[in-house]
Amino acid sequence: APRVAHAWLCPPRNLLDMDTFSKSDPVVVLFMQGSGSSEWKEFGRTEVIDNTLNPDFVRKFVLDYYFEEKQNLRFDPAGSHSAVLGAQDFLGQAFVALGEVIGSQRGRLERALTGVPGKRCGTILLLAEELSNCRDIVTMQLCANKLDKKDFFGKSDPFLVFYRSNEDGTFTICHKTEVVKNTLNPVWQPFTIPVRALCNGDYDRTVKIDVYDWDRDGSHDFIGEFATSYRELSRAQSQFTVYEVEQGAGPGGRGAPHAGANPPLRPQVLNPRKKCKKKKYVNSGTVTLLSFSVESEFTFVDYIRGGTQLNFTVAIDFTASNGMPSQPTSLHYASPYQLSAYALALKAVGEIIQDYDSDKLFPAYGFGAKLPPDGKISHQFPLNNNADNPSCAGIEGVLESYLQSLRTVQLYGPTNFAPVINQVAGAAAQVTDGSQYHVLLIITDGVISDMLQTKEAIVTASALPMSIIIVGVGPAEFEAMEELDGDEVRVSSRGRYAERDIVQFVPFRDYVDDSGNQVLSMARLAKDVLAEIPEQLLSYMKTHDIKPRRADP
Repeated sequence: APRVAHAWLCPPRNLLDMDTFSKSDPVVVLFMQGSGSSEWKEFGRTEVIDNTLNPDFVRKFVLDYYFEEKQNLRFDPAGSHSAVLGAQDFLGQAFVALGEVIGSQRGRLERALTGVPGKRCGTILLLAEELSNCRDIVTMQLCANKLDKKDFFGKSDPFLVFYRSNEDGTFTICHKTEVVKNTLNPVWQPFTIPVRALCNGDYDRTVKIDVYDWDRDGSHDFIGEFATSYRELSRAQSQFTVYEVEQGAGPGGRGAPHAGANPPLRPQVLNPRKKCKKKKYVNSGTVTLLSFSVESEFTFVDYIRGGTQLNFTVAIDFTASNGMPSQPTSLHYASPYQLSAYALALKAVGEIIQDYDSDKLFPAYGFGAKLPPDGKISHQFPLNNNADNPSCAGIEGVLESYLQSLRTVQLYGPTNFAPVINQVAGAAAQVTDGSQYHVLLIITDGVISDMLQTKEAIVTASALPMSIIIVGVGPAEFEAMEELDGDEVRVSSRGRYAERDIVQFVPFRDYVDDSGNQVLSMARLAKDVLAEIPEQLLSYMKTHDIKPRRADP
């Protein structure tokens, strides 16, 4: 299906005032309704803006648009800094279909907020714009000199607000710098912004920059403004660029740029209101672009097209806590009519990831079993019983070897992850140039025995081209697995922290469909467990400055 990414901007107007001594501190939460589902799920939130009933948010929502689907959205403005919003924070809501906004004139739709009986909740303005395919990222740094003094007892606390111009001539906020306290000559930290956010890939589109003095109560004082474009900014890479900002320049206006080898005149910061009051007004200070650099943002597809192979390895839990495989209560039990949870998880993930592995040969291991003939306990035995070549032909070959092992080994224990993680890490360490990336799938009932050693193995593996997927089967609580996931707190061992987040954990039970639709359930499982793999691969490549190879013609 065709997919078009759109950026969402949602500045509500005239919101309810829920605070007693000040205005509300609004945030907008976007909920989406899944295809064929009545359930609303949170998609994302804007930042919180203090003390205003007319917020203009920086954070955008980027969605995939499907022409052939009705994509229902719900926008809930709320007045709270809390991560968990209560009824007292509710400021109304607006329901809309994505197609409504895209099909509206100029891609702009204003919708009344409703939901608070007897009160007018204001409106929300939705803007949809197709993202360009420009993937460049800009890093720039600016400073200012002799800005206007706005604070009575001290100097100003300046910050910059960047706006990009829209196709209809209006402006949309796209970046705010940090506040530099008590100075008229601030130097802001370098910041990074995608080119598509700055100008949507149109290098000549106006970029307007406002300068403000920060106030604690949110009523920031306007110092002045100037305008430029991406093309003019980019000249700072190779030569000095001079902006002559005319005194009459208002929002979106700009003077003619000049380039030369001499030190540049700095862009003037103009305050039209002050200019009208003072005949001798020149400017409200100057802003200098200290540095400007551009680098390409490579995608997962760029690396795959450039020849990067995903090497898929499977490790399956054969410990006694799973139950006897011959008993229906066992997590390994497979009836004539239904695969076991282990087999279902293996098929769901493997059948997608195998498309990115050219030879379709997958090393497959078991852990926590006693092996024949002497009953030796192993934590990384090959499922095909071939220590020299543990690879199985395709996912069907892995399943066949898994079922064969269930008939020949004795489920035992303990549950040790570290040996198989170290095994795959050893293979990943042999090729670190970006041509190979390893994905280890561990399927387990979650009763882990070597937590310290596993953390150490993950920290070591985080510097290598590999990711780890853990699927938990059975009724366990999986607190240990959540800890290894590292989404909240980065995994650490003996004072060392993981270089990257490389572990993704999901409990299998969350994907069991009550209707018995295994195909849909496993599609959802695969989608969620594989969702982080592209970003994890990209984080490795970026950390090690590896660029995609050029694809053969």
